[in-house]
Amino acid sequence: MKLKHHNRYPYSSIVSRKKFSWPKKKKLAFYIAMNIERFSFGEGKIHTPSYTTPQPDVRNYGWTAYGLRVGIWRFFDLIDKLKLPACHLVNSSVYDHGLEIIKKIRKRKDEIIGHGRTNAESQGELSLEKERKLILEATETIKKNEGKQPKGWMGPWISESHHTPDLLQENGYKYLMDWPMDDQPIWMKTKKGKILSIPYPVEINDAPAMLYRHHTPDQFAKMFMDQLDILLEESEKYPVVCGLSLHTFIVGQPFRFKYLKKMLEYVKNHKKKKNIWFTRPGEISDYVYKKKINKTS
Repeated sequence: MKLKHHNRYPYSSIVSRKKFSWPKKKKLAFYIAMNIERFSFGEGKIHTPSYTTPQPDVRNYGWTAYGLRVGIWRFFDLIDKLKLPACHLVNSSVYDHGLEIIKKIRKRKDEIIGHGRTNAESQGELSLEKERKLILEATETIKKNEGKQPKGWMGPWISESHHTPDLLQENGYKYLMDWPMDDQPIWMKTKKGKILSIPYPVEINDAPAMLYRHHTPDQFAKMFMDQLDILLEESEKYPVVCGLSLHTFIVGQPFRFKYLKKMLEYVKNHKKKKNIWFTRPGEISDYVYKKKINKTS
């Protein structure tokens, strides 16, 4: 039986690729990705720490809103103190109801990554034309307010259709973050060219780890630290990317924030920090495009 294949990229083992290094001969590119998400009151999808209630589900709506009103500001305070860069996966509806957050991102000179209009919807469930409209609307909102096209995209709920890479490339995107198939950036084919896939963590991600697999905050912290340690060991053989995926309403809760602080202090003060490039996905993408890393044709 022949299995279906996406035909977006061929098989390639990480051990057999041409060697390269990150800027200043760094070996591991580390980035923090904060998901800044809005949900629709009384309708659509929503994250939940336990169970949903009949609409309007004020308990879960309020819990997610806490992330934008309180949790994100704990996070900003921490990364300011540690002098760490970050990227922010932003629902475009945040521009309608959370401009203070956007202004803080600008002040920090952090990267804004396209993340749909709202996480009340799932991109992969839409028709081709509705998905095209979603990407266009979200992109135009960011362009209008920031004066430039976002370089990267990750779909709401890390969701794609069969057309997503093609639509993103056609709309000027340089990279996407939906495909967790490697520890290095990988080129993907589209109908009209190529787009880069930047590694994004599915498991070192506070939402699935703590909401769905029910890891405790200290377990999640240990998962991240173990992940970082192993990747740093392996980076002696080949360069890698290590991302940390966060959500305002999850690690922004006080009892979890204590362990986020522990995690970020760990990476900032790691004994091998001289090998770490503290960066953002857009900077990784720029470097890979410039050096044509892992490009086969």
